[in-house]
Amino acid sequence: MSKKIIRKKILKKRRNNFKNISINYSLIKKIFRIYKIDKNKTIGGYYPINFEIDCFKILKKLSKDGYKISLPVTKENNTLNFFEWSFNDILLVSSLGIPQPNKIKKVTPDVLLVPLVAFDRFNNRLGYGGGFYDRYLNYNKKILTIGFAFSCQKVNRLEINPLDKKLDIILTEKNINI
Repeated sequence: MSKKIIRKKILKKRRNNFKNISINYSLIKKIFRIYKIDKNKTIGGYYPINFEIDCFKILKKLSKDGYKISLPVTKENNTLNFFEWSFNDILLVSSLGIPQPNKIKKVTPDVLLVPLVAFDRFNNRLGYGGGFYDRYLNYNKKILTIGFAFSCQKVNRLEINPLDKKLDIILTEKNINI
């Protein structure tokens, strides 16, 4: 099945099945213990759109626990940069309609929570097709990547190309795929 068809099918499924489902904070803490991610590290999050699983509850708890939070700022050539952000800071709406932080302090996250449209058992990720995260991860290879998704977004297998970046972990409301 083509990426375009999978996107359409999964986005419809996500929209129709979206409920107030979240990822349990204890799963993130377990991953952080396994990978020795201590406090004062920078966590890259995202502003949830199009019925994506909400990572803001997790980010808020991580912030209270002493982690630094950052969010992406999109650029014209389908690239991203991450900027430090706190829950007291305002968000500005980008030209793509996505709230993003004011560009004050550019950072490289140690851990990146990644939104996705679909994933497979090999931790391949399908995004919206712009390649934003793939490009970012191509230049920032040492980041621990954790995909956030609903379990209904899993597909048997995704066709990948050399530019697609596999994620280290995919976390759903039901389990952890490492």
